[in-house]
Amino acid sequence: MDSAEACLEVEREMFPDIKLIILIFLVMVIVILCIKEKKRKRQIQTIAQDISRIMERDSSEKIMSFTSEKEMKYLIDQINGLLENQLKVKADYMGSRLEIKRMLSNVSHDIKTPMTVILGYLEIMTAKQEDDNLLKVQKKANEVMELINKFFTLAKLEAGDMDFVMETININELCREIILAYYDILTGQDFDVDVRIPEESFYIYSSKEALERILNNLISNALRYGNDGKYLGLEVRREEDALYIDVTDKGRGIEASELSHIFDRMYTLEDSRNKNMQGNGLGLTIAKGMAERLGGSISVTSIPYKKTTFTLRIRQREL
Repeated sequence: MDSAEACLEVEREMFPDIKLIILIFLVMVIVILCIKEKKRKRQIQTIAQDISRIMERDSSEKIMSFTSEKEMKYLIDQINGLLENQLKVKADYMGSRLEIKRMLSNVSHDIKTPMTVILGYLEIMTAKQEDDNLLKVQKKANEVMELINKFFTLAKLEAGDMDFVMETININELCREIILAYYDILTGQDFDVDVRIPEESFYIYSSKEALERILNNLISNALRYGNDGKYLGLEVRREEDALYIDVTDKGRGIEASELSHIFDRMYTLEDSRNKNMQGNGLGLTIAKGMAERLGGSISVTSIPYKKTTFTLRIRQREL
């Protein structure tokens, strides 16, 4: 065997080893790439979860960076920049909104003074002479004053300028007093009144004035929109650590498409165009706002012409 043949023989013997080395190298490269890809996917998933948590909590947190990759660091920096900008925009918006609410509160207050004077003069004039036109003007002026008072209350409530006097309240007695105030109206309109107040007294630490306003708004709403059902129910119940007050009527009810808007400002049902069912869409908004300020809530369920119930939930704290 000459030298050339010997070299070829050696190469043939070495070639399988070279192929094996190349194969092992390629496998190692693939494994490293897979590990990096999995790590990148975990990082992206973690970033997505962090963003979701920050948005849900509406917090001022930032995305933490624990990576050596320039591209990933750049992405995280850009996301943190967006989050910081969002916080600034939100702060500016909240500040402007608060200013507008305070301005509305001040305007409402300024309008109340001349309206009070006008109503005073109208009362004197109608007392001296009976004039249908004067009586109509007085009626409309009273309606305007009532609307101004509601705007004033809502503006103060949303601006956070309304202070509540907190005290220990017997909720059973409060409900009895309120339903008794409507006795003449209910009996005069042939309503079936169903009052369910337990013998056991339930006490809460809250604002009596606010609770009276809430319940009066709910009952007035039931009388206005549930009049054709000729039924008014008032029930007080306790479940776990909360008290519930249900105000029920069996009138026209609320369609499913309207339920989500019923507490919106100035939102009125279609039938409110009827003179007998006129409303300004502020009563329920005020009731809901006051309930939330007291740490409670108001919800509504309705089956038209069968049963519509507004439920006030009040968390019962230890006295």
